Amino acid sequence: MRTRRWLLAATAALALATTGCGLGNDEPATANGDINSGELKGEITFATLALKPTFDEYINGVIAKFEAAHPGAKVNWVDVPFQGAQEKFTTDAQAGTLADVVNLNPNFAQKLERQGVFYDLAANAGDVKPTFVPGAWDAFTVPGQPGAYALPWYLTTEVTMINKDLYVKAGLDPAKPPATIDEALEQAKKISQAGKGAFYGIHPALENRFITDLARLGVPLLNADQTQWTFNTPEAAAYLTKLRDMYQSKAIAPDWLTQNHAKATEAYSAGQTAIFPSGANFLKVVKQNAPKIAENTGVGPQLAGTAGAPNMSVMGLLVPKASKNPHLALEFAKYVSNAENQLAFAKIVTILPSTTASLTDPYFTDTSDGTPESAARKIMAEQIATAKNLTPVQFDDRTKAAVLAKIQLAVKGDLDPKTALDQAVAEANTLLAK
Repeated sequence: MRTRRWLLAATAALALATTGCGLGNDEPATANGDINSGELKGEITFATLALKPTFDEYINGVIAKFEAAHPGAKVNWVDVPFQGAQEKFTTDAQAGTLADVVNLNPNFAQKLERQGVFYDLAANAGDVKPTFVPGAWDAFTVPGQPGAYALPWYLTTEVTMINKDLYVKAGLDPAKPPATIDEALEQAKKISQAGKGAFYGIHPALENRFITDLARLGVPLLNADQTQWTFNTPEAAAYLTKLRDMYQSKAIAPDWLTQNHAKATEAYSAGQTAIFPSGANFLKVVKQNAPKIAENTGVGPQLAGTAGAPNMSVMGLLVPKASKNPHLALEFAKYVSNAENQLAFAKIVTILPSTTASLTDPYFTDTSDGTPESAARKIMAEQIATAKNLTPVQFDDRTKAAVLAKIQLAVKGDLDPKTALDQAVAEANTLLAK
């Protein structure tokens, strides 16, 4: 049960978009002085997000090995519950009391990165940059600023899970899961027609999917300097029109419109939907809740559009400039995120390491056991090489709420899709200007 709760919390943390708060410091973060000198001794604090108590043994083991390799070094581990984490990290940054190594995702981090809170690790840890998946490293860059502010840690990326029984009932080949967004919508229509209200094709939770689906479809979400939202394009309107038509023709369950990813997971686990695009970590959740559904699950790659790059979510390790021992902090962050330690972590829980060497291990290439889990690991490891964090960090909670309110009106038929997108962009730009 603890692992399941962590899977849910960690996935939310990876996907979280936050508003942030001002720190009273508008100076941008730039390349800064070398922090690679001095003795590796003293005491540091390591702050993680929602990892206790599920991973006490793993994290404490990593710390013990680091301390054994560096006599005189002491690492104190604190874990921050997901609830209220944003406020805590922002308050600590204001007070200059952030931990020496901080575990954040790009949405949490960027407001603080812009205000000069963290060391530029492109300048200070360039020796390890080539060891990481490029898209994961780039997730912690700031538009319009040089540098990068985190060592990538663990990642997730979507696969497409399908209920093979429901495919057969709809006359579809369960060996051919959808490869694209358009294929998924077309297959979903046929499945819903066969289900006649007993089951449906897909439950595309808007809060998780809409903006990243636009990115996959090649819609430019922001302008070149990322100062204006621009997703009110004909291509976006065409996609929104498809969602509206599916909803109004009852090809999607009537209660779908306001439901979140948790409800999408429940619907798939209950055998009520046939297509479930999500992180492979949710295979474990489905297996715990509905073993028969899990046994009957096929796995395919992340649904593609026209843009090429799959989406990923990223966690990283950052070193605040307020650290009193930044050299030790940086060395510890490098140690936690090295290939050996990341591979060991990935074997405990369904995540991906951000180190390219880890991804070549047989754990990510051998599918001889025939399970959906091994198939998913192989697919994720293959697609992560070109994946990017497609959700702009500017898509915070306020912006998401404003945009999705307009999208829901369009799906219900209360607004023309293009009008809804125009209004959504206008409101999002008002928020961005603030």
